[in-house]
Amino acid sequence: MTDPAVPPFVLVTGPEGVLVERAVAAVLVGAKEADVEVIRIDPSTYEAGALQMHASPSLFGGAKTIVVRDLHESADELQLDLLSLLAAPDPDLGLVVAHGGGMKGKKVLDTMKKAGARVIECPAVKTDRDKTDFVMKEFAAARRKITNDGVRALIEAVGKDVRELAAACSQLVSDTEGTIDDAVVDTYHGGKVEATGFRVADATVAGQSGEALRLLRHAIATGVDPVPIVAVIASQLRQLIKVGAAGRGSSAQLAKSLGMAPWQVDKARRAVGHWSADGLAVAVQAVAAADFEVKGGGRDPVYAVERAILTIARARAAR
Repeated sequence: MTDPAVPPFVLVTGPEGVLVERAVAAVLVGAKEADVEVIRIDPSTYEAGALQMHASPSLFGGAKTIVVRDLHESADELQLDLLSLLAAPDPDLGLVVAHGGGMKGKKVLDTMKKAGARVIECPAVKTDRDKTDFVMKEFAAARRKITNDGVRALIEAVGKDVRELAAACSQLVSDTEGTIDDAVVDTYHGGKVEATGFRVADATVAGQSGEALRLLRHAIATGVDPVPIVAVIASQLRQLIKVGAAGRGSSAQLAKSLGMAPWQVDKARRAVGHWSADGLAVAVQAVAAADFEVKGGGRDPVYAVERAILTIARARAAR
């Protein structure tokens, strides 16, 4: 029999690669401690019948755990072999299957669930609220504190990619002491493209056209593309509109309903009072025009962003 520390069947579902890797690794800790042989199957190079060969008892006996990653990308041969294996389970064989989503391989998933598999869900970390929760959990797991401003700064700097966000959290935990705030984050990540874009956007939405233009020119001089800068400005304007239309309620409540982080709601609330509905409409039109031009519709992308910044700043001042 397999060791009780190693569940017979484990199903890891969801598209978030970092969480999937961690979930599989956590399951295999029990296998390693119990001296269970771990066999990894690569779906991209799988040949029919290989699963049964790996699952067959060893001359020396002992339990095995087979790990199958990316079932959603696997060939039919692997899925059929998995179904055969599940139809006649071996008490000395454990099976860990990771599935990233979609209908392909669904029959294997359903069969494993019916067989009582332990299911670990790894949902996508998409929204800023999701990323905020992710960062908070990373630091809580490391028994370290990070301020709300520190979380905001970290997401603004490296928040597009969850793997990079996880690495940034790990670096801050290992390289610093005490509570981590936005100043600490800025020391490590303030020069990144995303952080530069957010600074330009913050100054633009605040109506500080001179500062926004200065930051923009510095960004362009250091090789930052205008496209992500326009995207961040557009994102911040959309947040103003969403929060302005949402009415009253706690930051946490609005954040949940709007798919934002609470700190983003607070930030938008502080800013939206300086804007009129007409001003926001002008600003949205300006950033839409800039987006078209920086993506190939205009002759001078940098000038397009500069013009949008000036138009947005005037629209705010015209309240």
